[in-house]
Amino acid sequence: MPGVDGENGGGAVALERLMALAVSLRRMNGEINRLTDAFATAHGLHTTDVSALAAVLDAEEPVTPGMLRTRLGLTSGAVTACLDRLERAGHIRRTRDEVDRRVVRVEYVDEARLAARAFFRPLAVAGERARGRFEDEELDVVLRFLAAFSEELARLEEPPRPVV
Repeated sequence: MPGVDGENGGGAVALERLMALAVSLRRMNGEINRLTDAFATAHGLHTTDVSALAAVLDAEEPVTPGMLRTRLGLTSGAVTACLDRLERAGHIRRTRDEVDRRVVRVEYVDEARLAARAFFRPLAVAGERARGRFEDEELDVVLRFLAAFSEELARLEEPPRPVV
């Protein structure tokens, strides 16, 4: 794999950068998880429920339970339980498709979206402060990297197996 073991000519420097990047991403992920856990606790939800809400929020098209099952790697029963909790808590609503009544769509309830936005406002403020430290061209590179990294992670068909 280029860059991981020095095949691209970067050697020790490339490996050091990769390790620093991994540490930074883990730290950022840990901080985001801390906020997500607090949101889940405050609303009587599971962290999986918050992941489902994020998937609904970020989707470019209307979301179905099947799409959530695939996206979150859950069973049909687990997705149903998750959606039941989210619906009871007032975060989502399930509606039937107008054309094909068998198709169920999951929608984020506007009031709940506003509550989530208010809760995560400190995250947005922190992001804005961090963004202010960079030129637009630098941010374009960061965004391209994050998009490329997300694409590569999405290509992983299954999580890596532990080495024994």
